[in-house]
Amino acid sequence: MTIDYATVKHLHTTAATLSIAFFLTRGAWMLWAPSMLQVRWVRIAPHVVDTILLVAGLWLASQLAPGGPHAWLAAKVVALLAYIALGMVALKPSRPKPVRIAALVAAVATFGYIVSVALTKSPLGFLARL
Repeated sequence: MTIDYATVKHLHTTAATLSIAFFLTRGAWMLWAPSMLQVRWVRIAPHVVDTILLVAGLWLASQLAPGGPHAWLAAKVVALLAYIALGMVALKPSRPKPVRIAALVAAVATFGYIVSVALTKSPLGFLARL
């Protein structure tokens, strides 16, 4: 069985869209309805989506020509680690609300950077077009 690159890329972009949608929803609930964060599916679904996102991303990365210039991919990985760390701070109830809001905004900005790097294939993201 062969796996079609376009299908996996579509799966990856769909999972990325669902991932940020879940994150923004959980961020809103953190501010206005914290009890919703304890609902079972809310605690499980984002991890399933993020696992699919990561697996599809790793498969796509494995399809890149070996030895090519892939600094943009390294930038995405570093930004992903920052996004995860910021997301953990944003959704941790023991943190003060202003800290969580700042981390939420920073995480969303980091996600935007990751998308811009993916679209431009440059570590500078959209700044590469200037």
